[in-house]
Amino acid sequence: MLSWFRFNHRKAELDAEIEFHRRMATADRVARGESPAAAEAAVNREMGNLPLAKDVARETRGWLRVERLAQDFRYAVRSMRRSPGFAVTVTGTLALGIGAAATMFTVVDHVLLQPTSYRDPARLVALNETDGSARNWNVPWPDLREWIGQNRSFEEIAFGSVVGGRNYLESAHAAMEINAESVSANLFDTLGVKPQLGRGFVPEGPSFASKNASLIVLSDGVWKEAFGGDPHILGQTVRINNTPYTVAGVMPPGFKYPAVTTVGPRAWVWVGLQLGAADHDRDWKSDRFQVIARLRAGVSVAQAHAELAAIQSRIAATLTDAGDRKKSSQIRMRRYNSTLVEADLRKALLALLAASAILWLIAAVNVTNLLLARSTARQREIAMRGALGAGRGRIVQQMLVEGLVFSLSAAVLGTGLAFGSVRLLAHELSQRLPLPVPAAPDSAILLALLGLTILSALLSSAWPAWIAARSPIEPALRQGGMQSGVGRRHHRIRGGLVAVEIALSLTLLVACGLLLRTLYSLRHVPLGYRTDHVIVAHLDIPSFRFAHRDMAQQLYAPLLDRTQHLPGVQAAGLISMVPLGNTFTIHFEMQLNNKTHLVSYMKAVTPDAQKVFGFKMAAGRFFNDRDTANSQPVVVVNEAFARLYSPDKNNPNEVIGAKLLNMRNHPTVIIGILDDARQGTTVSQPSQPETDIDIRQLTPDVAFYNALEGIGMDLALRTSRPAAEMIPNLRQILREASPELASANITTMDQIVEDSWASQRLAAHLLEIFGASALLLCVAGLYGLLAYVVTERTREMGVRIALGATRGNLLWLILRQAGFLLLLGLVAGSALAFASGRLLRSFLYGVQAHDGWTLALSALPLFLSGMVAAYLPARRAARVDPMEALRAE
Repeated sequence: MLSWFRFNHRKAELDAEIEFHRRMATADRVARGESPAAAEAAVNREMGNLPLAKDVARETRGWLRVERLAQDFRYAVRSMRRSPGFAVTVTGTLALGIGAAATMFTVVDHVLLQPTSYRDPARLVALNETDGSARNWNVPWPDLREWIGQNRSFEEIAFGSVVGGRNYLESAHAAMEINAESVSANLFDTLGVKPQLGRGFVPEGPSFASKNASLIVLSDGVWKEAFGGDPHILGQTVRINNTPYTVAGVMPPGFKYPAVTTVGPRAWVWVGLQLGAADHDRDWKSDRFQVIARLRAGVSVAQAHAELAAIQSRIAATLTDAGDRKKSSQIRMRRYNSTLVEADLRKALLALLAASAILWLIAAVNVTNLLLARSTARQREIAMRGALGAGRGRIVQQMLVEGLVFSLSAAVLGTGLAFGSVRLLAHELSQRLPLPVPAAPDSAILLALLGLTILSALLSSAWPAWIAARSPIEPALRQGGMQSGVGRRHHRIRGGLVAVEIALSLTLLVACGLLLRTLYSLRHVPLGYRTDHVIVAHLDIPSFRFAHRDMAQQLYAPLLDRTQHLPGVQAAGLISMVPLGNTFTIHFEMQLNNKTHLVSYMKAVTPDAQKVFGFKMAAGRFFNDRDTANSQPVVVVNEAFARLYSPDKNNPNEVIGAKLLNMRNHPTVIIGILDDARQGTTVSQPSQPETDIDIRQLTPDVAFYNALEGIGMDLALRTSRPAAEMIPNLRQILREASPELASANITTMDQIVEDSWASQRLAAHLLEIFGASALLLCVAGLYGLLAYVVTERTREMGVRIALGATRGNLLWLILRQAGFLLLLGLVAGSALAFASGRLLRSFLYGVQAHDGWTLALSALPLFLSGMVAAYLPARRAARVDPMEALRAE
């Protein structure tokens, strides 16, 4: 293959071969009696035109096509060197478009297209039980046992549950915090991933529990960090939360399960699941499992869902408890990859990918316009090539190769822009995306870049090349100057391309404007609490240290007391999750006065939390010192709860005094109603029903003690000193309370509020970049078109002035042409913006998708910028010297 590109060597071989045949033919004639001179002349006549013969031979062997392609590449590179300004403009414009598209494709590829490295991930499904609402429940073992025994749609059904609390792995080499999951022994077979060391877990019986529950499989990261990549790790003993385990395997690099880790460390280990006696029942003590299954080949999701739904309906019919029967009445089956990204985030990423594609399209259209203008300027050169025998295909090939060289240069620069952008946005991407986005190209990204490069070359070069090749030769050669005139059709084509740029740019600017107005609205939403001067420390509780102990008395009370005595602390409180916190949310089902079935957020708090956040009471009271572990259990609800569940819908305050959960065989009593507050994960979510319980009344014998106190807790304090001064002292207190708490995530409430609309902020920032780039390209395209038009019509301008036209007339002539293009583009852009508004609808807050003010405010700077860009060539046209312009006539 390399010999195809050794052009000089091949030419020498062909010359030698032809010369050999010529000498042999001459020698043959001399041997037959002809004189050498006559023989040589006769052979030359027989062979004809030797250069033509050589060309025919090279073309027959396929060499000539490759040689011509190489010639075109060399010519394109020389052209770039001769016109560096034009080359930089074209390359920079395309690089901007390719870089933007590559940036967003990198994100979409790693988050949506191939988020996992499992074998044949399209056949993996996540299974949950549901009552038909949006909520999902994990699956108890009795139901799983029936699924495994009766189904015919799945190759494997695997399950597991996260080991709650804060987990620490200790070995002879190191100690580190980890996430741990107790999994069925067939999990890795279900995912289609084998350990790189060891066998992993060996299933035993139909329950797929491990033969030995003390076995552990390490992730590649834990193996390398904690054990230095020891190849003899198998069989060694490690301890997690003081419990010994034997290493049974090490997973390959990049393997993760669950594929998304929302909180806690990213280091994972997996321990063999062993079912206990409680798991065979359905009470609150039994575990519920996350389930993932692999479909059999040829079985669709719909077929598997129908079979499993029938099995589950038979299971539900046997349940005597109405609550269990309702929760287990239906099956929710989703492809596993689709569960990793929320629907709103998926829409946002696709919308941003579309925006980057629009920017790339604007760049390609701009380059097309530039190449059209350049092909017009080279019309005489192209005509000369045609007159000398170059066919249309040869001319088109040359110009396409030039476009490809520009695109390749732009792709190299665009790749640097793309991965530089990913690194620049790394923090915000890590905050809002469930999966990491590496700032390094992989095969899919490189393939996409190659496709963008070729597509950019074809889109920007094919049309100019075709028009140039079809231009008549004679008129171009008849002109005495270097350039020949072009018809109105070419002017309309270039003007139409500029109008397209304007329309696409307006679409991006309107989207950017809608998101900026959304951010403004979110910043002015009444939260229902104070966020200023509030520091929040999220505590992942080392539950193994406090097993069978009362954390409220032995951890929280001393910690809170020491924190309250810190200099500058005005108030300090504990809450299981601060408003807008993105840690974990607890929903509880309960009954009101033993009748009404309801669902509510559940939070554990201390009385001083009201002082920290300034919660206001709509009715009743908040917790106080009289509420203790030995007093009447009480709860506080919010207005959303009262409006929804009050016995008297016309008087929500009637909910006060109602009885809710049972704690220590006593019903809890509602003593107060809090004002509604934005307590979800985003400011845009309205207030949901919430029930607060005093931490001091939660003791280990309460059913939901572990859920509210054993997983995590937020320590919030209002201070009079800056956060930077308070955080070191706070960390010291946390370290003294428990060494594991020293690495707690500490932030401010203001930052938590900012993070709650980070998705909109990230989208707005990206659209700001895209919109600004589109505006720049649009203005540059309009300026380039009008500047070329003025240059081309210099003689016409001179004639107009000689015939009495004023300079103001010429200025108005050019500005009128620019204004027409701008208005045409704005009208088309308004229609595009209207059509694309529905893509952003789920991301907007406080503004309509088809807001007229946003459209007007986006169109105005575009129009003004375009007119300013048009003014410069218009002013040059008005200053044309008629004598200089007419001298050539």
